[in-house]
Amino acid sequence: MGRVLSELDGEGVAGTTFVLLLSDNGAPFPRAKVTLYDSGIATPFIVRLPGKVRPGSACRGLVSAVDIAPTILELAGRTSPPSVQGRSFVPLLTNPEAVVRERIFAEHNWHDFAARERAVRTARFKYIRNFYPDQPATPPLDELRSATFQAMRRLRDRGRLPASQMSCFIRPRPAEELYDTQADPFEEKNLAQAPELARTLRELRADLSRWQEETEDREAPQRRPDLFDRETGEPLGGGTRPGD
Repeated sequence: MGRVLSELDGEGVAGTTFVLLLSDNGAPFPRAKVTLYDSGIATPFIVRLPGKVRPGSACRGLVSAVDIAPTILELAGRTSPPSVQGRSFVPLLTNPEAVVRERIFAEHNWHDFAARERAVRTARFKYIRNFYPDQPATPPLDELRSATFQAMRRLRDRGRLPASQMSCFIRPRPAEELYDTQADPFEEKNLAQAPELARTLRELRADLSRWQEETEDREAPQRRPDLFDRETGEPLGGGTRPGD
């Protein structure tokens, strides 16, 4: 990153260049990458734009990856065409307290294993809908074959794995999950059955269903099969990765 910024300095354009540093997923550990918990979707998102963004400032506003394109278009003095999704977060660059979104949406689809999950998150609450609750929240193959996951398996078999780390193995798992991310930032206490949050649950259910309808998010006629054993990572045969 330092070399990129040095090149911008050398070209004399550092003062007018918008720099955005981000990652495509959370940390490559179980219950992070390819999950819809914040450990999976709250990825690095660092911006630099001299004259607009105050160095060292922080913003806790909600933004989504689909907001990047309309932001760049606005900074370039262009209007987003109807085909561009998302909302520009330009107001956040000069005012970290501004609000451009009241909720963001996230999804997890097939990644080595059958998966279909959707989520909506507000400033406080996270709602997750698991379409395949009969399957555990298996991490992707690289994590499953890692020393971390295999150590978790051994601890589980000995009855020594903490309950907070059991989500990768629970079967069946809840069809719905609801978390208070302020009181429970690691999303360990599922409140979907809490009577006092019944209204919040209904509202977020409706928000997610409306987003799925607007984006034409349809379930495939058939569930894509797993390619590997969910415990050992050994190939099962009879399938291919998308694009293979």
